[in-house]
Amino acid sequence: MSYQAQIEEALAGSTADYSEIRIEESDSTRLTYRGRSLDDVNMTSGKGGAVRVCVSGAWGFASFNELSDLKSRVRDAVDQARSLASGNNGESTMLAEVEPHVDIVDPVIVKDPREITLQEKTKLADHYNEIVWNQPGIVSSDIIYGDSSQKIAFGNSDGTYVEQERVHVISRISAQAKDGSDVQQAGFSIGALGDYGVFEGLDDDVAEAAKRAVDLLDAKPLTGGQRTVILDPVLAGVFVHEAFGHLSEADNVYENDKLKELMYLGRKFGGTHLNFTDGAGQPGMRGSYKYDDEGTSASLTPLVRDGVLVGRLHSRETAAKTGEAPTGNARAINYRFPPIVRMTNTFIENGEATFDDLLEGVDDGVYVKNWYGGMTQHEMFTFSSGEAYMIRNGEVQEAVRPVMLSGNLFETLENVDAVANDRGFNQGGGCGKGGQMPLPVGTGSPHIRIRNCLISGA
Repeated sequence: MSYQAQIEEALAGSTADYSEIRIEESDSTRLTYRGRSLDDVNMTSGKGGAVRVCVSGAWGFASFNELSDLKSRVRDAVDQARSLASGNNGESTMLAEVEPHVDIVDPVIVKDPREITLQEKTKLADHYNEIVWNQPGIVSSDIIYGDSSQKIAFGNSDGTYVEQERVHVISRISAQAKDGSDVQQAGFSIGALGDYGVFEGLDDDVAEAAKRAVDLLDAKPLTGGQRTVILDPVLAGVFVHEAFGHLSEADNVYENDKLKELMYLGRKFGGTHLNFTDGAGQPGMRGSYKYDDEGTSASLTPLVRDGVLVGRLHSRETAAKTGEAPTGNARAINYRFPPIVRMTNTFIENGEATFDDLLEGVDDGVYVKNWYGGMTQHEMFTFSSGEAYMIRNGEVQEAVRPVMLSGNLFETLENVDAVANDRGFNQGGGCGKGGQMPLPVGTGSPHIRIRNCLISGA
C-alpha cells in the first residue's frame, strides 16, 4: 500500500479537530577528522513517522518506527490530546486556513552526493587535511563533512498530501596554530542544497585558512570600546538570523509578554535602508522547500521594510492566534519532533551603497568577517568574528585578533547607517531551537556599517 493510501486510511478514523501524519525515510553520511587522521565515519539510514492531532486547542503527538498500525498511533495521539484538553477551560482549536495541496516534489540536485562513493569523499577530505598540515606552525585541524537526504510523505485531515525530498551537503574546515599558550584558529563553513560540488575545489580556501591561523599568532589584540565596524555578508547574515530572526518567530512573541512589547508591528527599528526578509521561497538554498511540515506553501515574508517591522514568521496556529497570515515556517528536524516556528533563509536586502562607500569616512574602524558563534537573550546579543582587520582613513589594513561584537539589538539597528549592494549568502550553518538542531538554514546580507558598536577581544 502506498504512503498516501496508508495515511488517508489512518486519518479517516481520527476523532480529533485536526490530524496529520508524517512518514520519513532518511540517509546520511558524516566524516569527522580530529588532527591528522580520520576520527569517525558515520553512515545511517532511518525510517519512521509521527502523528500529530489537535483537540480543543490541545496537541497530541506520537512518533513511531513501525508503520504496521497507523490507526492505533492516531488513537494514541488523540487520547493524549483529549487528556490535555480536559484542563484547558474549553479552548477551541485555532488553525489558519490554508489551501490543501496534493503534490510530489522532486529534490533539487546539482551534483548528487549519493552518487559519490565513500572512498571518494574520504580521499578528498584526506587531501584537504594534508593541505592544512602542509602549513608550518599548525598543531591541530578539524574537518567535518556531511550529506543527508530526507524523503517525507505528509498528509492531513484537510485534504493535503505532499511528498518532498531534500538532499543537503555541509562541511566545516578549520585549523589551529599555537605559540606557547597562545592558540589561534581560522576556518570556514560551506553548505548546499543537492550539490556535492560545493565540497570540491577548495584547495586555495583550505590553504588560506591554515595560513591565517598561523598569521594570527603575530596579530595584535584590539583594545575594546565603541568603534565603527563593517560586517561582511557572512557575519551580517548571522547577525540578522540570530539577533533579529528569532525575535520574529511568532511563537516566541505571543508566549512572552516582554517580546509582545518589543516586537509589535509598526515599530520603527532604523533607517529606510533596513529591509529584512525570511522565506523558503528563496530558491535553491538549504532553508528552501515548497511546503513546510504542516503542508503550507513556502513564501517570502517581509519582516522589516524601510526600517519598520511589518511581519513575522508563523505556523498555522500562531497565525490564527495573532490574526495574521500563515507564512509556511512550521518545521521539524525529523519525525521525532513536532513542527514549531522556525526560520528558513533569513537575509538583509541590498541597499544602494558600494563597499567603498561604506569605507569612506571611517578613520579608525574595524572590518569583521566570518563567524565563530554567539548568543542572544531577547534583544541583547554577543557574536564572535572569525576575522578582523583595521580600517584607517577609509582603507582596510592589517589583520588583528578576532573580536566580539555585543550590544542591544534595537540600539544597534539604529546605528546601522549604510547597507551595500553586494548581498551574498552562506549555507554552512544550522539553527537550534526547542531541542531541534541543527536545522538547515540559509543566511545572507550585503556588507553593512554600524556606528558606535561595542567590540572586545574574542
